[in-house]
Amino acid sequence: MAPSVRTTEGTSVSQPLPEAAARSARRRFVRIVPTDEAHGVTTLELFFDLVFVFAITQITAFMAADLGVRGCLRGLVLLSLLWFAWCSYSWLGNQAHADEGLLRGAYILAMAAMFVVALAIPEAWGDEGGGVSAPLLLAGGLTVVRTTHLGVYAVAAVGDSGLRRQLARTAVPVGLSAALLLVGAVLGGPAQTALWAAALIVDYSGIYFSGTEWRLPAPGHFAERYGLIVLIALGESLIAVGVGVGHLPVTVPIVAGALLGMAVSVALWWAYFDVVAPVAERVLRRRQGIDRVRLARDSYTYLHFPMVAGVIYLALGLKKVAQNVGGGHHHALTDPLPTTALWALYGGVAAYLLGHLAFRMRNIGSINRPRAVVAVLLLPAPLALGQVPALAALAVLAGVLLGLIAFEVVRYADARAAVRAELAHQ
Repeated sequence: MAPSVRTTEGTSVSQPLPEAAARSARRRFVRIVPTDEAHGVTTLELFFDLVFVFAITQITAFMAADLGVRGCLRGLVLLSLLWFAWCSYSWLGNQAHADEGLLRGAYILAMAAMFVVALAIPEAWGDEGGGVSAPLLLAGGLTVVRTTHLGVYAVAAVGDSGLRRQLARTAVPVGLSAALLLVGAVLGGPAQTALWAAALIVDYSGIYFSGTEWRLPAPGHFAERYGLIVLIALGESLIAVGVGVGHLPVTVPIVAGALLGMAVSVALWWAYFDVVAPVAERVLRRRQGIDRVRLARDSYTYLHFPMVAGVIYLALGLKKVAQNVGGGHHHALTDPLPTTALWALYGGVAAYLLGHLAFRMRNIGSINRPRAVVAVLLLPAPLALGQVPALAALAVLAGVLLGLIAFEVVRYADARAAVRAELAHQ
């Protein structure tokens, strides 16, 4: 029987035994709180995203330090590895509340491992010695993130045999990919590149073909998670401008470059969030069962990657523009962008728009022709702008994107108004 104590008012209240209180605390720590249709993004998930922000900032700096085809390809490999690590937790947080019980501990552990991964990115292919092997630290951290996800997901799937079968199948490519990463980190050199590329192929193809017995009880939460990660990537493009000129005195060209960079980022924000994102969320909400899972997998986990990757390459280009117009690294205002930076600037935006086109095609089965035309024009544009001053090249890009948005606003005014009115009354 629980002991009782007398309060100042003279009444008696029962006090739980220490053992009972401890058991209650343990139950609260390990409990799983399922989500429902109305579930939204939690503050812990937003906190988790901040670590991802640091990681993608590190990737941009990594590519800027090794500006060339090799550096850009290695940056893409790193971003691909981080992307699936992030995506896995977007699915887990849709299954159960991220800030409750066992998931809270799992998210915090994954954040710590991801932070270590981000710290290792600058030496991912060139450990400087004198400490822990950076490639091995990176591979080990990613392994912790992915295995923690699978283990906690299995607990959250108690009573759901189909979901547990899915997790068992998924563990095969995840485990093989982790092994390839670890072995590659130990071997280093060309073998590391080859094995890490193989790890990506195994992971991406293995997850896709492992089945569709996942669950997606909260479509609004899922769409919001991916909208937020696009927003984070766009924020990185602005940060890149600031970092590129952070050590230089503010001048008129620097202000002009910053405003043009912001214009590009705002145009990309408008292209996604004005109509595309809410329409896609509405389509996802209307699907049920396996159809919803397949749509979420294709439209968000896979087709959002070229959008995010495109913005990261844009950030690289903007960083180099800022350095040019600021006179850093002995650049003059009339100097053109380095070839790789110019292709990153224009190719990144083209990849973003192509991602949009695929996203729309998967969701509603149609193509946005103006965006398709602009994407096709941007792809070869660096061939014509190779000798143009960096600021002028950025101005051309900003002008094209702002022109695209203005055209869409006028051309599709009635359809846009109808869509936004319908969404406002949901």
